[in-house]
Amino acid sequence: MSLLERLNEDMKQAMRNKEKEKLTVIRMIKASLQNEAIKLGKELNEEQELTVLSREVKQRKDSLHEFEKAGREDLVEKIRTELQYVELYMPKQLSEEEVSKIVAETVTETGASSKADMGKVMAAIMPKVKGKADGSLVNKLVQQHLS
Repeated sequence: MSLLERLNEDMKQAMRNKEKEKLTVIRMIKASLQNEAIKLGKELNEEQELTVLSREVKQRKDSLHEFEKAGREDLVEKIRTELQYVELYMPKQLSEEEVSKIVAETVTETGASSKADMGKVMAAIMPKVKGKADGSLVNKLVQQHLS
């Protein structure tokens, strides 16, 4: 089942169950996917859909951080709920140990030996963990391996 089909089914179910927040989030995700398809002028493949979902998660995490900093607990709860719904459509996240193993393998593959090689390592790793690991976690682990 494609992501759009799954979103449509979940949207219908949310309507039946009168889950307003979930329905709103699903509509936002669908709108983002459709806008990206229009921008590209073609149907999105799985990787492109994942990019859009990752962008949605990142936006919500950034908003969450800002609202927490500003002490806006009302908005913090709303964003946390939205984030949970968006993450339902993301692939299973890798654990820190799994990401660390991928980082170690990639450092060996690229022959990186110092922090100067960080860009090369990050460019090699990110396609492997796209949508499955947070970029900041990958960045931190790469720095640890290269120091």
